[in-house]
Amino acid sequence: MNQEKTNMAIDENLVNLSPFPSFVLNRNGEVLTWNDLSKKYFGYEVEDFLITPSAIKTGLLSSLSAEAYQNLLLGKESLLFEKVQLLTKSDTMTDSAIITSNVLFNNEPAVLVTCILEESYTRMDDSMQVLKDLMNGLYSSYMVVTIDAEGLILNCNQNFLTISHWTPKRVLGKTFWQLFPDTESSMKVTDSIWKTINLGQIWEGDVEKITKDGSPYWVHLTAIPTYSPTTKNYEFVLFEKDITNERKMKHQLEKIAYIDPETGLMNAHRLEQVVNDMIEEKRHFSFVYISIDKYYTIKELHNSQMEENLITEFTKRMKIYFQDSEMARINEHEFVVITPLGEWFTQGFLTYLKQNPIYTGNVAVPISISGGITRSPQDQSTFPHLMKASLATIANVREAGGDNIVSLSNATHKAINRKSIIEKRLLLALDQQNLKVFYQPQVDIHTGKILAVEALVRWEDDEIGVVKPEELIPIAEETGLINNIGSFVIEEACKQAVKWEKAGLDLKVTINLSVREFRDKNMAKSILSTLESTQCPANLIQIEITEKFALEAEAETSIIKQMRQLEEEGIVFILDDFGTGYASFRYMQLLPIETLKIDQTFIHSLLQSEKTQRLIHGMVQFGKSMNLTVLAEGVETIEQQKLLQEYGCDAIQGYLISKPVSEKAIAQLTLNSVK
Repeated sequence: MNQEKTNMAIDENLVNLSPFPSFVLNRNGEVLTWNDLSKKYFGYEVEDFLITPSAIKTGLLSSLSAEAYQNLLLGKESLLFEKVQLLTKSDTMTDSAIITSNVLFNNEPAVLVTCILEESYTRMDDSMQVLKDLMNGLYSSYMVVTIDAEGLILNCNQNFLTISHWTPKRVLGKTFWQLFPDTESSMKVTDSIWKTINLGQIWEGDVEKITKDGSPYWVHLTAIPTYSPTTKNYEFVLFEKDITNERKMKHQLEKIAYIDPETGLMNAHRLEQVVNDMIEEKRHFSFVYISIDKYYTIKELHNSQMEENLITEFTKRMKIYFQDSEMARINEHEFVVITPLGEWFTQGFLTYLKQNPIYTGNVAVPISISGGITRSPQDQSTFPHLMKASLATIANVREAGGDNIVSLSNATHKAINRKSIIEKRLLLALDQQNLKVFYQPQVDIHTGKILAVEALVRWEDDEIGVVKPEELIPIAEETGLINNIGSFVIEEACKQAVKWEKAGLDLKVTINLSVREFRDKNMAKSILSTLESTQCPANLIQIEITEKFALEAEAETSIIKQMRQLEEEGIVFILDDFGTGYASFRYMQLLPIETLKIDQTFIHSLLQSEKTQRLIHGMVQFGKSMNLTVLAEGVETIEQQKLLQEYGCDAIQGYLISKPVSEKAIAQLTLNSVK
């Protein structure tokens, strides 16, 4: 108190006389006055802070850590913050030093903040000036990103924002890993970078990154570990040079040789051009994908000279049989023929190969092929779709034993087309928040009381209609959008759980999460952050994981650690699909599982098979022996319910109770179940 009494008293006129951008904050972080130079350099008007009081923290001073910002407001002593990046109203960053002083404003304790912009002064000390010139040169020549010890982005320069399409508000606080593609190869690179710099060593090399909108670009990256005296933590500075054009040029040069030298056929790059030209010209053709069966086994049985002879002779037979057709070699043992000829003629190539065998010495090499015929434009109308359909056809042929050339049914082509449309529309749905969450109740088998509800994502699109979870989730996992959907469902479920609690309903909400989502090292932190932002108690949330998830998590300590962290906060884990995957008693020991959920495939045959009845009875007893709650899903009849009750099952879920319904319907069902 004595210190505050001796603070200098200032007023608005004195702040306006400052030769630097200056402003005054009260202890709550509200702007009390804002001088003209602050308006000039930062673009904000004092009215902006009256409308949004938090704008000073989330805007201008957003690059300060929470601890630094709190110390600034406490005003226990004058502070100097060097090399701070200030976020202007026009969403650009400007470098500045900040000096804070404790003052009295209108007889109330306050903090005077003076911003000394880098452009407004020059250091006189030669060595410091050289260092400053060096840093300015690096910042103007390179993209620069600073991350903290947790991998969170603290600040970045304008070069980075320009290339990556991020804005400061969007990128600050994102993780290091979110700047890279979500692929297995990229994960290996980022893990290598992270391990190296955490060992205090510099990492340097070419890496692929992605922009805010998902477009790839390449940089030459130098990652340097540094120590921050201010935060007393290690930070990492990433210096990046955009090499995208060089990579593209190299790629183009590599594609100059459009002809496969071994066979004389065009290669895949040239094939794509030819097909696209034919599609643009609205020509009709059959896209015939041919793969030699057991090729690598044949290679092992013969020498390298035979391998070359095999491909050469096979190509000769293709050229003779498919005269006047376009042909390409896709890889070592796969080819594409573009032909206007019918399916019956194409299938005749199987007979032709048998009539004209390939010999090594005097012995005929037993060759069979698997082939897929896709018509354009009747079946598919783009090169990527033609390739996808062909590979799906080849897979079907191989499953049936190979040695055949077939075409897919219209229904299968429609499914492939629908999948492609879903991939595109899903991005739009996430952007426009068109997804909805429905809830299916889980009830106590003895009392009929609703104990919990499972949150299930629903999507009804204007163009493609209703997309069910069993169709949506696999596509979302393939395209890497599962994390976005997961984040949406978590937030909606937490908000709804809080609403039900306030309404006096005793309901837990179950969320399905995948192992892919938990591979994000910040998944647990993200969930806890959502709980905090929605003010949702952790004990209202349950997380369902599959046996596949459990099996993979068993081998990854980082996932187990995150699960334990969530368990300690009060979140319960449920093992879904029990009995359908690779069962392991080890993960029952390692993972914090409290509930077993018997899969509906067993429940559906419960009344038809004594063997299934014994199996389910055993599952229930196993769960009880492990002191776990046992839940059965897919219950549709009273007979199934009674039998499960006899076995000692604790809870059930299924159409006998209710299909997935809206949150309003759940509230009514819950009230009815209590009555």
